[in-house]
Amino acid sequence: MNSRTEERIVLISVHGDPAIEVGKEEAGGQNVYVRHVGEALAKLGWKVDMFTRKVNAQQDDIVEHTENCRTIRLKAGPTDFVPRDDIFDYLPEFVDNLLKFQQENDFTYPLIHTNYWLSAWVGMQLKQIQGSQQIHTYHSLGAVKYNTVNKVPLIANTRLEVEKNVLETAERIVATSPQEEEHMRSWVSSEGQIDIIPCGTDIERFGGVDKAAARAKLRSKAQTVGNELKFSLDEEIVMYVGRFDRRKGIETLVRAIRKSNLFNSPNLKLIIAGGSRPGQSDGRERERIENIVDELGMRQVTCFPGRLSQEDLPLYYAAADVCVVPSHYEPFGLVAIEAMASGTPVVASDVGGLQFTVVPEETGLLAPPKDVEAFCSAIDRIISDSQWRDKLGQAGRKRVETKFSWNGVAHQLSDLYTEISNITPADAPSLIEK
Repeated sequence: MNSRTEERIVLISVHGDPAIEVGKEEAGGQNVYVRHVGEALAKLGWKVDMFTRKVNAQQDDIVEHTENCRTIRLKAGPTDFVPRDDIFDYLPEFVDNLLKFQQENDFTYPLIHTNYWLSAWVGMQLKQIQGSQQIHTYHSLGAVKYNTVNKVPLIANTRLEVEKNVLETAERIVATSPQEEEHMRSWVSSEGQIDIIPCGTDIERFGGVDKAAARAKLRSKAQTVGNELKFSLDEEIVMYVGRFDRRKGIETLVRAIRKSNLFNSPNLKLIIAGGSRPGQSDGRERERIENIVDELGMRQVTCFPGRLSQEDLPLYYAAADVCVVPSHYEPFGLVAIEAMASGTPVVASDVGGLQFTVVPEETGLLAPPKDVEAFCSAIDRIISDSQWRDKLGQAGRKRVETKFSWNGVAHQLSDLYTEISNITPADAPSLIEK
């Protein structure tokens, strides 16, 4: 390809659109990670292009986030939502269109940071075709995931092969926790180079309001969805926030609340927040969870506020007494650090990156995944002791400030990019508009 090499950073997230509203189907921690990493790198002087798959004909092809950071949507297969396990066959078209984008703009991306195994395949193709250097973040390991599900998808063997190949061929793998690195070595390959750089959160956006103020603001909004949320100071609020996915363990939380001492309290509110699409997998999971809530006689204490706006999410975190992350597996667990940044203690599954983000007895508690009794006990312990609960929340906030700010994450990634490519932010030229 007859093009000059431009010194810029590329983030590829095929199925996780950095510009999409968080909470929609296929929109979760990966979207947040890529978007915030991109924007934070841009503040350091990098010129950042983030590539994703276009899923709607009405979507803009290019979304400018900041002067030096943009999302670029490429066609790959039908211009419609496609479940991630069905995207692989469309990846060659994604590669072709990315190469075409470069050719039209007369540059070649020298360094590519891929996210999730689908993007890893894209990055490996670009590495072969044009010699781009590749850094990869898994976000989820197939070998670990498939060990926690009853039905393994048809794409499983392809995914496992790609994940092994990228670990062994990429210039560097970024693990988000020591636990994830250990899983890579145990389940994927002993070869390849791994650096540990955690995910981050916006410590200014989360944690800027205390519980009383957050509840007052939410009360003034008079938000009601299914059941009235009063957000009075005497309410005992347990919250889950995230996608509706069976692997997120929402059923464990619901059944734990039903067994808890809290259930007999007139002040209990269980908030299960997150978006869903009727007819899609997350919509079906929400319907299943709502049926369990009804079967257990919990409708009067359970609220489904839907997808929370970016304005309201920090308020909900701060308003909660405890945030529960009952996932069967999480390589990192972004919700946990968002809650901790908000001064709210966390009860999480004792798996993956959650073992790194949550410090037991210091910022919250860990429980075995799918263990209803253990989650019940942990939630009751925190709710029943308000002084200890506040102490856990304060320690959680301090831990996030120290280890998990986006600015700190971006600086670590920036140093890694420079080490691998000899490119520095100051050397990067201005963006070429398409």
